[in-house]
Amino acid sequence: MNRREALIAGACAAVFSSRGTCAAEVAPGIYFRRGLDEDATATNNDAIANIGFIVGREAVCVMDPGGSLLDGQNLRATIRKTTKLPIRYVVLSHVHPDHIFGAGAFVEDKPQFVGHALLPNALAQRGEFYKNNLDKMLNGNAGPVVAPTLLVKDQTDLDLGRRTLQVTAHGNAHTDCDLTVLDPQTGTLLLSDLLFVERVPSLDGSLKGWLAELEKLKTIGARRAVPGHGPTGVDWPSASRNLERYLGTLLRETRQAIAKGVDIDRAAQTVGLSERGKWKLFDDYNGHNVTRAYKELEWD
Repeated sequence: MNRREALIAGACAAVFSSRGTCAAEVAPGIYFRRGLDEDATATNNDAIANIGFIVGREAVCVMDPGGSLLDGQNLRATIRKTTKLPIRYVVLSHVHPDHIFGAGAFVEDKPQFVGHALLPNALAQRGEFYKNNLDKMLNGNAGPVVAPTLLVKDQTDLDLGRRTLQVTAHGNAHTDCDLTVLDPQTGTLLLSDLLFVERVPSLDGSLKGWLAELEKLKTIGARRAVPGHGPTGVDWPSASRNLERYLGTLLRETRQAIAKGVDIDRAAQTVGLSERGKWKLFDDYNGHNVTRAYKELEWD
């Protein structure tokens, strides 16, 4: 960035809105907007996930374009206030709508839309369902389902000009199509929903797989992480402790319930209650998480 762009970026970073008008600089050249600790509503435009962008010498990479067309448009406007460099990549970290439905705001930039190798299958199964539900909520303004154009099966590098991002595809964990991005230049690990902080996790993949992926991620030489929900900059790997405790409790108590013959409905009401009060939106998601865990572990 030149001096003028840096001054604009600094002004934008000084005051940022949870509704997507500005983003905080969490590391040099990395800007993120903290999402609201809410479920999607007509008033928040599904601006509930942490979304942001990374600026290189030659280009920009978006890390999750937002939860609706308006959310994506706000993010794009923020990028354009920060730098005029081309938007070369838009990373779609996984299939959940709060992270990807802003992609339509970036189509005109003709970037590579980067996704897990299994994301096309997930979008084929869920994309229109998600869009229809969001359209009803947002009066037809959900945004289009945008398919990835660059698929990651293992790992790939994204070149922004004197800044190379390492994108990794993970096994079945939070979902079956999770991507993370490492910026070696600043030691910043962009984890999206493989890390939840303060807001209760949402299990949509494999409980055992998620715990296994966290163990692998802790070995990465990063000192800072950006979660998918919660504060936009946290210490790594210490920030994973609460999530690991919650998932470990879910694993242990679900197995105990199954061993005792507790049925799935009763388990959903009783497992993990020691975690209540430690997470926002606990009662909205814990029962669902237990149900997912029970189905995974029932024949374990």
